[in-house]
Amino acid sequence: MISRPIPHSKIFVVVPAFNEGSVIRATLKPLVALGYSVVAADDGSRDNTWRQLAGLGVHRLRHPFNLGQGAALQTAVSYALKQGASFIVHFDADGQHTPEDIAGMLEPLIAGKADVALGSRFLRKDDWQSVPPSRRLLLKGAVFVNWLLTGLWLSDAHNGARAFTRRAAQQVVLRENGFAHASEILQQIRTHKLRFVERPTRIRYTKYSRLKGQPIWNAFDIFVDLVIRRVLR
Repeated sequence: MISRPIPHSKIFVVVPAFNEGSVIRATLKPLVALGYSVVAADDGSRDNTWRQLAGLGVHRLRHPFNLGQGAALQTAVSYALKQGASFIVHFDADGQHTPEDIAGMLEPLIAGKADVALGSRFLRKDDWQSVPPSRRLLLKGAVFVNWLLTGLWLSDAHNGARAFTRRAAQQVVLRENGFAHASEILQQIRTHKLRFVERPTRIRYTKYSRLKGQPIWNAFDIFVDLVIRRVLR
């Protein structure tokens, strides 16, 4: 069976942003040029992020104060669903992700072979070779922790590039406001028995993105937060 083409306007790319004023326009312009509907959620930025979003042709949402990346994602996803999105893609604001990878992530979803596509920088040799050695070690450790917490064994961890069908996006509702939302997504994929695949994504490690990246201690904080929540349930 041949899948019908999906208008790019029905594909919503949601971008949470916090103090990304220096790069946000460069990140969003290629997405707009490709015809996607882009939703930028300014998570209470203290710089000029909100002003930089003006005139780009994107949907602009704004938290009055900083709530966390998970909260910004959920705000953007809820909005996209109300606008009639057929597919929703998560995309980081710092310019790390490659817009051209989106089509490959959507392919199995449009074909009806999966509900969720998770980006991985360890499926293509050129991609994983571009990951700094120290980051590779940290990510492999995070893969193991994710498996302990969620039961899902993946090749990558905390990759912000993800794609969802409309039904899957409606089922995955984020309650973790901070960075722990990445593991929460995996927990909900398993809970709702959603079909998932990993798709290759290239991460561009710039000086800016490395400075904005999660410190190693954040991984420990995420682990403790998720374990405590599980115990209290």
